[in-house]
Amino acid sequence: MRAWRPGGFTLIELVVTLAIVGVLASVALPIAELAVQRSHEQELRHALRRIRTALDAYKDAVDRGRVAGPADASGFPPRLEALVEGVVDLHSSRGERLYFLRRLPRDPMHPDPSLPAAQTWGKRSYASSHENPREGRDVFDVYSLSDRRAIDGSRYREW
Repeated sequence: MRAWRPGGFTLIELVVTLAIVGVLASVALPIAELAVQRSHEQELRHALRRIRTALDAYKDAVDRGRVAGPADASGFPPRLEALVEGVVDLHSSRGERLYFLRRLPRDPMHPDPSLPAAQTWGKRSYASSHENPREGRDVFDVYSLSDRRAIDGSRYREW
């Protein structure tokens, strides 16, 4: 006759299982964090491209005489919100508006989600240098306000 043995795991089996799960978790966590960072970086690239394309389209509309601009101005919008709010099309007989963005994307690297999208970006005026961007009478370019580094080692604010 066989001796009755209760079912279940021994303490050693449980400790070995927990150790294996711990090793797998320690490998998976950095990979997951890297995937999230890559996703945010891709979102930042797309947002910068959309805004910069809209800024160039606004400048082109001013140069072609479709948008009114002072003679001494650079031709870029006075603020980012103008890309979404639209401006009067001077070529339209009914006073229709030209829109350059459906919505203004947020900086995905900005830590405060309660701020309006336009306040999450650093703005560079046409009169300021690339090395020392400053706000001014117009918005020539945008950049991330984050001081963090990207996966490739560059700073997000230099993109």
